[in-house]
This record gives sequence, structure tokens and C-alpha cells, in this order.
Amino acid sequence: MNRKVLLAGLVAAGSLLAQPPMGPRGRGPMEFGGPGGPGRGGMGPMETVTDAPYSGVEIRTSQQVLATGGFILRTEQTAVYRDSLGRVRRETTRKGPDGQTETRVTISDPVAGVVHELDATNKTASSRPARFPNWSQGTSTNRMQTMGAGRRPAAQTDANVKRETLAARSINGMIASGARVTHSIPAGTIGNSQAIETVRETWMADDLKVPLMTKSADPRTGTTTMELMNVNRSQPDPSLFQIPSDYTVKKAPGGGRGPGGRGPRKQ
Repeated sequence: MNRKVLLAGLVAAGSLLAQPPMGPRGRGPMEFGGPGGPGRGGMGPMETVTDAPYSGVEIRTSQQVLATGGFILRTEQTAVYRDSLGRVRRETTRKGPDGQTETRVTISDPVAGVVHELDATNKTASSRPARFPNWSQGTSTNRMQTMGAGRRPAAQTDANVKRETLAARSINGMIASGARVTHSIPAGTIGNSQAIETVRETWMADDLKVPLMTKSADPRTGTTTMELMNVNRSQPDPSLFQIPSDYTVKKAPGGGRGPGGRGPRKQ
């Protein structure tokens, strides 16, 4: 019996070590979402930015170099909308494992304290309560450095992390403040025979308070870039932040009641 338990533990540990390094908050490099999404990547746990409406398109590209000399290139596109109340709609399109194009729609609503996941094919919406910290909590520099930090091994200390503030620059006609975070993983920390260095840059729009560009390089997973393009500062259509009337609303598995003991606000 003990031998079986030990074997199961070794198998589980091996599977964890075999997994590719995860991005910020446990996300892989090319999952749905990105800056400003529902608690994944980007700004953090759904931080709210008000009085700064915009719409645009995020282009995210990931390239992984193979040992054979070839590479795998992945691209996804996200249409993003934010109104003056801080509500955010994201429509991410990418190719699935079967080669078919799929789109995921997410509405983050800090007014109601909920996040909606829309399924256009089945006309259903899954709603769950969520926290929405205000953008004003924390400085811009600290926020960008945190965004670039991701996750590092427990044995790694701050001595292995270098943070830099970069000179402001213009990106797609907007002024952006930059930060670079470099991680050095000493040899032997995670079974690596040589030191590993990862670098992530984040360029934040000073007025919109949203990333205009991010770049990350990791020899274990390759390089990933994101650029926000076609920015329009006008107020998006209010209907974009509402569940269509012909959709069936379902509570997400494990979802509890919203802030203050109230459920999601009806649309």
C-alpha cells in the first residue's frame, strides 16, 4: 500500500515538473485574456479604471523555438472595450487545438461586482461575483513591475530580480511609461544545469492606464508580445456591457453571492 502511495506521489510530482512555466497568476503564455482581463495577466485582479473610455485591438503573438531549429507561432486577437464606469468587454479570437477558430467574450462589471462569460453559440451567460480593486491603489511604477514579475521559484530571492524604470516613449501616438523586470534563475534552482534569465517589458499608457505593449522572453517557452492598436477614445455602446435579453444566465460553478451578500445584478 505504501509503495503504491509513493509511486503515485512521484508520478504527480513528475507531471508538475513537466508542465511549462506559467505566466502571471498561473496563466500560460497564450491563454484567453490579457491586459485588463478578468483577473488574468494584464493589470491584476480586475482593477477598475473610470473616466477613461476607449476601444482597441490587442494583438498577441507567441513564438516558441524548437530543438530541431523550427518554431511554433501562435497569434490571438482581442477586441477590448471600456466605458467611463470601468466596465470592460473583451472578445478574444484564436485557433483551438482542432484548428477551428473560437471566440470568447468576457464582460467585467465593477458596478454590479460580477464577471460574465458569454457563449454566443448556445446563447448562454455564466456569471460569477468578483473583486474590483481601484486603479489608484498603488503606484504606476510598482504596478508595472508587479505585472512583469510573474511567478518565480520559492528558492529565488530578490537578489535574482532586477527592476528597471525605462524612459517614456511614444507608442502608436500615445505616451507610455516603461518598466523592465529581469529574472535570473541560478543553476540548480529548478534542476537547470545552467542559469536561466527571463526578461519582461511593460509599456503603460499614462492617460488610459492600460498596457500599450508588453514583451517577454523566456528560453523555456519562447517570446511573447502584445500590442494595443486602433485605439478609439470615444464612449463604447452601452449594450456591449450587458447580457443580451435572449441569453440564459447561469451561475458559474462554485460561485457564491456578490459583494454585500447580494447576487449578480439582473440585466
